[in-house]
Amino acid sequence: MNERSHSSTLAGWREWVQLPEIGVPWIKAKLDTGAQTSSIHAYDIEAFDRDGAAWARFTVRPWQRSTEDAIVVESPVHDIRKVRSSSGHVEERFVVLMRLVLVGREVVAEVTLTNRDQMGFRMLIGREALAQGFDVSSSRSFLGARAPRVARKRNKGEA
Repeated sequence: MNERSHSSTLAGWREWVQLPEIGVPWIKAKLDTGAQTSSIHAYDIEAFDRDGAAWARFTVRPWQRSTEDAIVVESPVHDIRKVRSSSGHVEERFVVLMRLVLVGREVVAEVTLTNRDQMGFRMLIGREALAQGFDVSSSRSFLGARAPRVARKRNKGEA
């Protein structure tokens, strides 16, 4: 009998996440077990072709209350999906694969690109990513690495 031990990493309902491949050292994310797919605040989203494959170019603003440090990203399109937002609106979105570091663990997540200006968090981590070994505590926050003070201030629009 082959038994594998499965350990889970405890995470709070909100966490600071790192996106090293796209140059985002810190972004505050909400962990949402009610959402299937993760999403990130993206704008100026445009599709283009690279060597016969579909790619997307988009801009990420990692801070909630600041336009500082915007990053232009180019990524292969993993999928295009119809997603129902929390308000019930159905939107067709590009899906890209992103490596993210959550509570010290690196995972690859399917991430939809959408305008999250009206949302409290620039990133949402959904069930597909959380199923890679995370348990979410609804009563705790920031159990992983805490962004440095300068990043937290910039996120609040103070820097």
